[in-house]
Amino acid sequence: MRPRVAMVLAVVAVLLGSAMLVPAAYAQFSDDDTGGSGGGTQSVAAPEPTAPPPPALAAGPVSVNFSGEFFSWALMDRATGTISGSKNLASTNSTESMIKAWIVSDYLRQLGDKEPSATLKKQASLAIRDSNDDAANAVHRAAGGSYKVYPNGQPNPVIKRAISICGLTDTKRGNVSGYEGYWSFTRMSPRDAVRLGDCIANGKAAGPKWTKWVLDEMSKVRGSVKEQQLKSGGGKWGIVDGLPAGIKAQGPVSIKNGWTPLNYDGNWHVNCLSVTEKWSLAVMLRYPQKSGLSYGAKVCASVATQLVTPQPGAALKVPQQPVGKL
Repeated sequence: MRPRVAMVLAVVAVLLGSAMLVPAAYAQFSDDDTGGSGGGTQSVAAPEPTAPPPPALAAGPVSVNFSGEFFSWALMDRATGTISGSKNLASTNSTESMIKAWIVSDYLRQLGDKEPSATLKKQASLAIRDSNDDAANAVHRAAGGSYKVYPNGQPNPVIKRAISICGLTDTKRGNVSGYEGYWSFTRMSPRDAVRLGDCIANGKAAGPKWTKWVLDEMSKVRGSVKEQQLKSGGGKWGIVDGLPAGIKAQGPVSIKNGWTPLNYDGNWHVNCLSVTEKWSLAVMLRYPQKSGLSYGAKVCASVATQLVTPQPGAALKVPQQPVGKL
């Protein structure tokens, strides 16, 4: 019996010794792996989760099932001045009411530190907030503009100053017979439109006294597509509707849209312009009148949504529904 007992005790001792060696070896392995001195295990704190970057607009692919004559867009990174967009970003559309932001800026810059009359200041506000044509015409006259057709294909002085002050390269006088001198028929590309937005935001357009006022008015544009009329109202739609709350929370989003159903070609001419401290975005469209203004508003919103980075759910690799399919 004694030899058998001794053998059992020996086996138990071997097993106990092995069990004690395992944690010791593990402790030594852990120390070696973390640079320790072998004096014991070390705990490593888990890294703090990093917050995702705030959403912004950045160059990227845009896909829209567009049915119409003309679709073009451009985006400017205002920190670098880099402009990206569709292949035809230098092609032009009639500006319609989008140009009113420049007309007001041009008038106010000429005043310098002076104040406009109460009537003209109210008209400047209505020209932007409500896209009121009569108010815009009054400000246009005060800025030195007229409907006169200038020789050699030149635009009127108000538009000519936009070209020179803002460095526009594609902008020209309207080409519809009988309407060449009208501000609404000015031809402008999305590339020039984002330059115009940057020019308004950086202070060149309206000057140091009035820039903040103009941008503030542009952030207070009001009225939905359903509230739009031919000469006034209903201009708050498009790009601003395609932006997530995270971008809107970063600061004011200043906008000015232009829209007119023109009988000479049977199209809606729709333009969307939006500018913030970080970027300037423009979308320009021509499409059949039967599609309605809401169609153009949705296209503008879709372009903005597709340029948001990071895309919602990207960090989680969650498949997203395709956007821009109208």
